[in-house]
Amino acid sequence: MRLSTLLAVATLSVAAPAVAQAAQPSPYLTVEQLRAKFADKDSKFANIGGVEIHYKDEGKGPVLLMVHGSQSSLRTWDGVVAKLKDRYRIIRYDVAGQGLSGNISDEAAATLKPTDIAEGLLKQLGVTKLKAGVGVSSGGTLIAFLASGRPDLVERAILSNMPSDPVVTTHLKQPQAFLDAQARAKANKVTDLDYWNQFLSYFSGDPARISPAKRQEYADYNRREPNKNLIALTAQIRDGKESTATFAAMTTPALLIWGGSDQLLPVPAADRLQQYLTKSEVSRVILPDVGHYPPLEVPDRFADIMAAYIESGVPNLPKP
Repeated sequence: MRLSTLLAVATLSVAAPAVAQAAQPSPYLTVEQLRAKFADKDSKFANIGGVEIHYKDEGKGPVLLMVHGSQSSLRTWDGVVAKLKDRYRIIRYDVAGQGLSGNISDEAAATLKPTDIAEGLLKQLGVTKLKAGVGVSSGGTLIAFLASGRPDLVERAILSNMPSDPVVTTHLKQPQAFLDAQARAKANKVTDLDYWNQFLSYFSGDPARISPAKRQEYADYNRREPNKNLIALTAQIRDGKESTATFAAMTTPALLIWGGSDQLLPVPAADRLQQYLTKSEVSRVILPDVGHYPPLEVPDRFADIMAAYIESGVPNLPKP
């Protein structure tokens, strides 16, 4: 089960829209409409394997790659980038099919892997070495897969609240307002602002840290027109067997920055990931008051921990 299906509304983003009555406006936003609203002076686009990828390349210095989680966008990293771009070159992109990136064709879905997008973008940008690959949620899974397959490319992996086993949701105790929002979203085949208010509050350690503007942004991005291949290039755990072997093969040193108040993947999930990383030198920091999206919820703290690990807590790097 992928992370973005955790709330039993898995078909929302991929279901065909209901036929609208003639006078009713569509509840969905096109990619063009989203780009008109959210693209800015730093927005760039690259064609990777036939998929149009929206990315940003900011700052100067050692290179960091940042990958967001499911149902999110590269804007997850806005606060972290603002604090670190004066000393690092930071590359981040919208995962294919999400944010402002293009839809995924049947051919791309059949021939590409999630890591192909990251590798292809870095190649186009002339990057041959990352000081760190950084990912949250399913973005962390992608970074772990990338580090395992390309230890020559990824010097360090910084992983935050990522699944390392198939995700289960039976342990979640959700408030009735959130359950009602999910039922409404399933019936209407689109999520509204109240859904995202409930979602972001539930998965935060402190809901007050998520601004009204950020909540509206999530609502807008997730009104994107449905695409049947939405999750084809999102890093997934699937049955867990292949991914566990991939984690076991990873030699890249790793830092786990974990929100300890994550309802979905609490601290025992970090323990399991650390157990799987048998060949990696693993460090970890638990943030007890933070939920599932640490870089979104506490960007300054997240950035400070990242920088301390990269600049001071130097791990034993694998030999070339």
